[in-house]
Amino acid sequence: MSTAYGLAAVSLVVAATVLIGTFGLRISRTTSDFYVASRTVSPLRNASAIGGEYLSAASFLGVAGLILAYGADMLWLPVGWTGGYLVLLVLVSAPLRRSGAYTLPDFAEARLESMAVRRVTSVLVVLIGWLYLMPQLQSAGLVLRTAAGTPVWVGAVLVAVVVTINVLSGGMRSITMVQAFQYWLKLTALAVPVLFLLIAWRYDAAPGLGGDTPPVFAERTTVSVGADITVRVVAPVTVDVHGRVDGAEHAGPLTLTAGEHAIARDTAVTFPAGAAVPHVSELPVRTGTEWSQPLAGREYPMYATYSLILATFLGTMGLPHVLVRFYTNPDGRAARRTTVLVLILLGAFYLLPALYGALGRIYTPELLMTGRTDAVVLTLPGRLVGGTLGDLLSALVTAGAVAAFLSTSSGLTVSVAGVIAQDILHGGVRSFRAATLLALFVPLGLALAARALAVADVVGLAFALAASTFCPLLVLGIWWRRLTVAGALAGLVAGGGLAGTAVVWTIVGGPPGGPAGALLAQPAAWTVPAAFAVMILVSLATPRSVPAGVARTMVRLHAPETLAVDRGAWRPKGV
Repeated sequence: MSTAYGLAAVSLVVAATVLIGTFGLRISRTTSDFYVASRTVSPLRNASAIGGEYLSAASFLGVAGLILAYGADMLWLPVGWTGGYLVLLVLVSAPLRRSGAYTLPDFAEARLESMAVRRVTSVLVVLIGWLYLMPQLQSAGLVLRTAAGTPVWVGAVLVAVVVTINVLSGGMRSITMVQAFQYWLKLTALAVPVLFLLIAWRYDAAPGLGGDTPPVFAERTTVSVGADITVRVVAPVTVDVHGRVDGAEHAGPLTLTAGEHAIARDTAVTFPAGAAVPHVSELPVRTGTEWSQPLAGREYPMYATYSLILATFLGTMGLPHVLVRFYTNPDGRAARRTTVLVLILLGAFYLLPALYGALGRIYTPELLMTGRTDAVVLTLPGRLVGGTLGDLLSALVTAGAVAAFLSTSSGLTVSVAGVIAQDILHGGVRSFRAATLLALFVPLGLALAARALAVADVVGLAFALAASTFCPLLVLGIWWRRLTVAGALAGLVAGGGLAGTAVVWTIVGGPPGGPAGALLAQPAAWTVPAAFAVMILVSLATPRSVPAGVARTMVRLHAPETLAVDRGAWRPKGV
């Protein structure tokens, strides 16, 4: 892609985001405007905004990258991320809106009448928000490097600055307008190029993915390595090398034997047509059959699949930036309508990344060697279409990617800043603005310091942590009146501790091999049941700590919308 086109795309999206966000400053005056847009957002606009913030870099870039590398198994990610809203619709959306809370800690305190539960919930909101923000900022660096060749830190810092301006200018009301615009931009940015990609694929005689062989280079291909990597070569191959391989300088032909080889940064390796693509050591070498068939070619596939499904279905209801959106609806009925519309919008979007992943397996196999599989969406238009049209399509995809991490980062920043402002600072608009800086620049530091992981993998871990903590709290808090303060605290600590340990272990050093590695890489299958069990058993063992006002709270959560509450007492409207 032309650098000029890429920079123009980034500049236009950033300018549009800042202008729309600044407009929100004109209509954001009160604390309610900043936290929940004064609860006046219509279902369609709210659904578009939810789609804007929910479809993060993991959806826009990561799903296609994981499908390119791992195959059909990764289709469970978009299925689970969409299906999670069905669970949210049935169990949570309307009661959560009726609670009248601004944030998830507000709900926890109102339901359990405990500051201790509120504090634990606040800590978890911040941790999940930071864990989700980190890959968004790392993806920003990837996109800017691909589009303009800038260092990785430039994209992360740019996104942090733009998001800070938007959130400080108008809070939730401003962010709602920005995110609604960005959903439709992201959908367009994937849908329009994929039409041209499919036409080019058909014009190229619609090549398949091969049978029992790994991906191969269709033509003589030069791969430029941007970081030190270790690759696995499946069969001896003679290549042209300019740079360092296995610690030695080379400037000409070199035969790579089967096995692992270390390739230094800034090395160019040219492969002949028909050569099998070496895979970076973190990625499996899969044949076409293993790639296209679910549950094939990896250890403990059944456990990993069901754990992933559980994390994505139940983790959605525990994501702070998703939940805060339901506080902005006028009433519970509008919250339910919003959820139905979200299901439609997400379903339309998630039809597209799988196509990019499958086409990338054919036309950009070198990404398996560099490990930059998340870049497949950005790379395909220039590779498959080419010319000026290819540059324009690449610029459009780049604009959608920028919108993806801007919108999600904005939503996460608002949710985390709201909790920090209320529970650590003094509340109000001034505290919210101060909390915004803390909410965003801590994960920025982590993103710049931490090792790069596949964006969808990190987001999957955030889902597992959310499913292991807030899912039990919300489901039991809304539907089980016998939940106690001690039970809620024990379940949050148990689920958060177990899932958090798995997350830290995976991010810092990567999961070990064998059964322990499978359990740590996909922890939801055992951490979610453990959290529910602890929360229920401890509640049954401590019946005296059931909140005194639980009956009134349950009426508030489940009463028809024709009733209204005044100072905690329910009465018909107009009375």
